[in-house]
Amino acid sequence: MKMTINQGLRAMAGFFVLLSVALGWYIHPGFYLFTAFVGLNLLQSAFTGWCPAMWMLGKAGFRKEVPVDGGDACCK
Repeated sequence: MKMTINQGLRAMAGFFVLLSVALGWYIHPGFYLFTAFVGLNLLQSAFTGWCPAMWMLGKAGFRKEVPVDGGDACCK
């Protein structure tokens, strides 16, 4: 099953947070700024609806969410 853009975005953000925490712990604390950048980008996208990662995931072939009409349209 192909991932949606929203699923891919959550996976990407989770990966980058874990990666930046690990780099901050093992390499240099300055990498924690990358964790803050990811968090701030997620926060601003919640209010603006704009996220560059969603555009990149769409170009990479991730599928868009399809709104369901009338609740459980799959079970009719």
